[in-house]
Amino acid sequence: MKNVFTLFILICFSNATFASNSNSAEPIHVAVSGKGQPVLFIPGFTVPGEVWNPVVKELEKTYECHVVTLAGFGGKEPISFPWLPQINESLETYLIEQDLKNVTVVGHSLGGTVATWLASRENSRISQLVIVDALPATGALMFPDFNPDNLSYDSPYNKQQLEMSDENFEQMAVGMSMGMSLNKEAQQQIKAWMLQADRKTYVYGYTDYLKLDMRENLKMITIPVTIIAADQPYGAAMATQTYKKQYENLENYNLIMATDAAHFIMLDQPEWFMDRLKEVLSND
Repeated sequence: MKNVFTLFILICFSNATFASNSNSAEPIHVAVSGKGQPVLFIPGFTVPGEVWNPVVKELEKTYECHVVTLAGFGGKEPISFPWLPQINESLETYLIEQDLKNVTVVGHSLGGTVATWLASRENSRISQLVIVDALPATGALMFPDFNPDNLSYDSPYNKQQLEMSDENFEQMAVGMSMGMSLNKEAQQQIKAWMLQADRKTYVYGYTDYLKLDMRENLKMITIPVTIIAADQPYGAAMATQTYKKQYENLENYNLIMATDAAHFIMLDQPEWFMDRLKEVLSND
């Protein structure tokens, strides 16, 4: 399932933007719309918050939607490194500064992993999680002898990625996007967002992502968790096995398998995904 979780990407939305001060180089930028119970949407790696546009357009009628875009993606200015710890801390600060309570967090890919970090924190303001095709330790899936301490920015692979020509990088993005969605139009958009990403954030940020291991922290999560997983490209049985192994420290969760969907479930099965999300939110 390595390709399913080599994560990245997608679509379009805008409104008010949050930043902790006037400096544009902030870890997160948040667009807010609608009124009601708050829902925080966190996208995946290289993906701007606009990926949630179709979902938010519907949910903002009855919910207050907070849509995150991460630094270095979607045209946002990059920040210093390490990247991901700043993202995590800024999201926690945002919930506090905006005085958001009983928040549902919907996270795709990297966003789902970050969501588990937020929910595992002491005095968390989160009431439930919706995790979309995301693992608590993607690095452990990719490396049999996984040890976060062995991953560093200064590696031959990262050097190659940084020095790759724009033409070769685009060729790589084309191949990766084809594994992210079954939707041809979505594949084009995925590729476009990958090409728009700040290259250093793409390279070093992904190292940060692979180093993040939330498996032990799952023991601290007591709120309801719904995991929506894709059955492609390796089938429902293998996907289920992977999720059960990675989430074995999470006491209670509901695993829902999306059929005929790759990593971007909300783009491959939009109506089905919307129905499932509404069901979860109605139970909060």
